[in-house]
Amino acid sequence: SPVRKIAIRETGIFTGSLYPVSEFIVAPKIAGRLEKILVHIGDQVEGGKLIAVLDDAEFRQQVSEAGAELEVARANLLERKNILENASREYERTVALRQKKIASQSQLDAAESEYNIQKAKMEVAVAQVHQKEAALKMAKVRLSYTRIHVPENNVSGHRVVGERFVDEGAMLTASKPIVSILDIAGLIAAIYVIERDYPRIKPGLEAMVTTDAFPGRIFKGKVIRIAPLLREKSREARVE
Repeated sequence: SPVRKIAIRETGIFTGSLYPVSEFIVAPKIAGRLEKILVHIGDQVEGGKLIAVLDDAEFRQQVSEAGAELEVARANLLERKNILENASREYERTVALRQKKIASQSQLDAAESEYNIQKAKMEVAVAQVHQKEAALKMAKVRLSYTRIHVPENNVSGHRVVGERFVDEGAMLTASKPIVSILDIAGLIAAIYVIERDYPRIKPGLEAMVTTDAFPGRIFKGKVIRIAPLLREKSREARVE
């Protein structure tokens, strides 16, 4: 037979699984009754999309109460400002009278003491306003948690609802899963190689992937990640 030159390729055949580029669970930050769920399995979603609504009556009431308390605190602050201004004028008048030897030292001390007391009460009133503003802000934040959105981030791709875990009317606890979101713009094939083959696998190696879902088709890819360790029991390492 004539001598000829051909390329020799070493090929390994492995069985593994396909995974989405990313997958995460959407869950509420607060407990409550699920009033609406706006997506179904397979629906495409984007960052920021509203997917579920919790009953918000209680949280709206909390916002209303916090707003009312803030108004009371602001009214009290205004009153304290007026009282402080009067105490300040009285103290200045007493100082002037004392300089003319008309007011006694005890009257000056009393006016100064009253001014300092009202000044302290004014500072307390200012702090109370800040406290009530923070409480109102927190109440509004908790109200916003009743509307559950797909998180906004910089990950681009084709996101779809992979699974629904609850239905409308369900009582949810904080962090209870509602849906799972999958980014299937691409897929990752994960295989496990034994210790003998591990040194031969390098990032960038060409890979050909076949699956029973598409018989006869070959999908090309490249090795992107290799686990830096072997599992102790199986002596295998994950390769993506």
